[in-house]
Amino acid sequence: MPVWSIVLLVIIAILVVALIALIIVGNKLRKKQDANQAQIDAAKQVMSMLIIDKKKMKLKDLLTKLEYKVVKGSDTIEVSHLQNDSRKVSDGDAFVCIKGAGFDGHEFIRDVVSKGAVAVVVMEDVEVDEDVTVVKVDDTRLALACMSADYFGNPAEKLITVGITGTKGKTTTTYMVRSVLESVGIKTGLIGTIETIIGDEVTPAKNTTPESYVVQETFAKMVEQGCKCVVMEVSSQGLMLHRVSGFTFDYGIFTNLSPDHIGPAEHASFEEYMECKSLLFRQCRIGIVNADDEHVDGILKGHTCEVKTFSAEREADLMASDIGFINEDGKLGMHFNVTGCMDCQAKVHIPG
Repeated sequence: MPVWSIVLLVIIAILVVALIALIIVGNKLRKKQDANQAQIDAAKQVMSMLIIDKKKMKLKDLLTKLEYKVVKGSDTIEVSHLQNDSRKVSDGDAFVCIKGAGFDGHEFIRDVVSKGAVAVVVMEDVEVDEDVTVVKVDDTRLALACMSADYFGNPAEKLITVGITGTKGKTTTTYMVRSVLESVGIKTGLIGTIETIIGDEVTPAKNTTPESYVVQETFAKMVEQGCKCVVMEVSSQGLMLHRVSGFTFDYGIFTNLSPDHIGPAEHASFEEYMECKSLLFRQCRIGIVNADDEHVDGILKGHTCEVKTFSAEREADLMASDIGFINEDGKLGMHFNVTGCMDCQAKVHIPG
């Protein structure tokens, strides 16, 4: 990355925070002005508690975003919990059969039925003798994401969601954006490579982008804790495996792209890697992209979002110029001017 790479990351933070601020002081808050905020917060808390406690739901209410076929049984049955880990299944659960690199959930159907599962969601033909509902879909990973969103009450609709993808800079940018939002009083959750942050609760991360069930569960907890925004790292694997399907990001951000994560266990080629990254911009409302990256056109191929660009080298919606280094009280960093859709001077105590 060029020496001014940190400048581009700061520009991202500035642009995201400015756009989010417009939303927060605009329509999303104006809709709430006539209501009693205490009553709204109390209602949200009660609803979130019911959701997280896994209140029984009809199976069909978890399938609203999917095309599916009921092979056996009925989609009107009630389910207690949604599961994709056979070890966690208990009486009354619905089990989604996920095919992974080293396992196949379809092979555990007999096991989960013996534990009391009342429904299984499959993508292969299966035989189930017991009185169990079988629902067939084209892709059970996509099904898990969409069902998880419904299961937790579609919490992403109650948050401003920011997803950041790219080869480098995702982690730094998530912390920058969260820090600035928090500094102006906007409570913001974070999901990333290092940890998940919900208010004062910090949990070490297992994956850059968790499984879709965990993503939706985390969103629900953020809503319960009063978060208004969430900023998260979105990996190419996370996009390819539908870990962030089932909702639309308010903002998708592209930092940069270079050959990485290519091999038997990840992506077959650089072209596949770039294609997976580009999926974010078919799943967000506003895309914020690095106009200086040579692969930006590939990232935006097929995009469905409104696009905002940032640059340190060419004309863009937000540009950095007059870049220089600083050394203040032993702290190294950079300063630069920001022009375009907003004008300001920026200084950061992080060297490029």
